[in-house]
Amino acid sequence: MAILNYGSLNVDHTYHVPHLVRPGETISATTFDVAPGGKGANQSAAAALASASVTHIGQVAEGGRFLIDELSARGVDTSGIRLGDVPTGRAIIQVDDAAENSIVLFSGANRAFAPGDVDSALDSAFERLPGEESAGGHVLLLQNEVAHVGHAIATGHERGLSVCLNPAPMTPAVADYPLELVDTLVVNEVEGAALVGGEANEEIFENLVAAYPHAAVILTVGADGVYAAQGAEVVRVEAERVEVVDTTGAGDTFIGYYLARRQVGDGFEGALRIANHAAALAVGRQGAMPSIPALAEVLA
Repeated sequence: MAILNYGSLNVDHTYHVPHLVRPGETISATTFDVAPGGKGANQSAAAALASASVTHIGQVAEGGRFLIDELSARGVDTSGIRLGDVPTGRAIIQVDDAAENSIVLFSGANRAFAPGDVDSALDSAFERLPGEESAGGHVLLLQNEVAHVGHAIATGHERGLSVCLNPAPMTPAVADYPLELVDTLVVNEVEGAALVGGEANEEIFENLVAAYPHAAVILTVGADGVYAAQGAEVVRVEAERVEVVDTTGAGDTFIGYYLARRQVGDGFEGALRIANHAAALAVGRQGAMPSIPALAEVLA
């Protein structure tokens, strides 16, 4: 099984601040970092570090070439990333003393693909998979930081790919996506509530399972752990108690590791537990992609 990830690539500018800035307020940052990021790129990096076969599909400008190098260094096949003239995506991230974050996104090249570009990129990526004659078993991974996600869901389903959607950041457009074609849906409590309503985590989870009975549903709720269901199998994974440094990229680490462990044959609960542990390690480090642990660390 291979993972084809049509996802964002961003340059992350991270400012560590005493508290998240308020309207009209000017505060001083204690540190500043520039690092590779983007939900899509982070998830590809996590899956590859977990020893999965991953091809990333996306676009950057010449100044974002280092993002390709960073993914390649982590074992990602970057042949699906094209160079263009639209500026590379950017993220302005604040991380406060309580390890909470606030993020401003500039989409840039992440939204430069037309529907036809999505189709041709997926076809080209699939053709490069060695020894495969059908799409069966392969995964199309999607987030909501790129263009034409609804079209990509339909295209992936039509080609026989198993579609995994993480609709983050949540927008009203998600309601119009063909979610009935999604095989694995991964959301946090804010995204879940926006999709199906509910206040308490248990209520949101129950609403998700009822709304999407055809899909594996995974609800991540930070310090409250994970709620998940796949058919009749319902799993509750408690969050691990760790010192939190920076939560940026923790969800991406979880998703990449979960898909990677399913790729190597782990069961539903086993993959969730290893992904949960990987995310716990990630929040103990600064940054998004730089915080993702290698498989040896997670298994140890």
